[in-house]
Amino acid sequence: MTSKSYPNAVLVAPLNWGLGHATRCIPIINALLENNFTPILASDGVALQLLKKEFPNLLCLELPSYQIEYPEDGAKFKWKMIQQLPKILEALLFEKKIVKTWVKKYNLCGILSDNRLGVRSKKIPSVFITHQIQVLTGSTTWFSSTLHQKFMQKFDEIWVPDFADEINLSGKMGHVKNDFHHVKYIGPLSRFTKKEVPIKYDIMVLLSGPEPQRGFLEIQLREQLQAYTGKLLFVAGKVEAEQKKFVLGSHTYFNYMTSTQLEQGLQESSLVLCRSGYTTVMDLVKLDKKAFFIPTPGQFEQEYLAKKLKKAGVFPFAKQSQFKLENLLEVDLYKNHNWSDQPINWKNLLCLFERE
Repeated sequence: MTSKSYPNAVLVAPLNWGLGHATRCIPIINALLENNFTPILASDGVALQLLKKEFPNLLCLELPSYQIEYPEDGAKFKWKMIQQLPKILEALLFEKKIVKTWVKKYNLCGILSDNRLGVRSKKIPSVFITHQIQVLTGSTTWFSSTLHQKFMQKFDEIWVPDFADEINLSGKMGHVKNDFHHVKYIGPLSRFTKKEVPIKYDIMVLLSGPEPQRGFLEIQLREQLQAYTGKLLFVAGKVEAEQKKFVLGSHTYFNYMTSTQLEQGLQESSLVLCRSGYTTVMDLVKLDKKAFFIPTPGQFEQEYLAKKLKKAGVFPFAKQSQFKLENLLEVDLYKNHNWSDQPINWKNLLCLFERE
């Protein structure tokens, strides 16, 4: 196809790290369509598979994989990431070269990169989407944040999906004391809309994130919930070629759900048991749901979010190694904060990509 087939084309490229980055790009893609832009989607792995399923009529391109390997021991997570830095930097340079060809081939008028540091161009407006201006890695936070910010500064704008004021979701990750320029707080991103529906399930288990920890938690929760007599909806978070569903007594299992199914499942559930990933937090806040968090072992970001929100009295949590079914009784002691529900001003944000 020629570039004329893609009027006002904007490249949307989420990081393939679980499904969170791809799912929070869904409302952005819809906003582009509503404002007469043509989204072109790019990622790799399960993130790309998800986008293809959600938007079968849009052009989907493949970016090089970072080929990140995750340790079985969560305590070794940080050092495993540091060891793979050369490989990640090589992938960044590779994706930058690919994007350079796409800018010309598809006559792009803009780029929206969700945490893919190499997806940008000097020739067209390039936006970086992140809730981590400061990247928490324990004793190496200064190093990881400095490196991250060095790449981020090369983008024209940085969009943080959070509130700008003191009452916010990302805390010190998305809000830094120093004057970090060209940052816009756009408000939390969620593909869902709150509706009043009858409750159908007592517990919804919603798994996500990279392997092998996703799989470890799935095995653990299946064993612990085997004797549970209430109504259970279990979504394993495995995006595969075909959707699989089976019902065993009062328990319903899915390998994955589409956005529409997930929205309905969440709203029909009294309690959500899940990881404390930032995209999940935004969805829960949007739907005003009660939840219990089990942070991914070794991921400082999820551990920080779980502790922050527990301290704020919003959601309880437990470490994966310590979680027991009776921990869920704590949920009734917590109350959701009355978060602002101000709609995102997409027209104002997307004017950056309008050609003169």
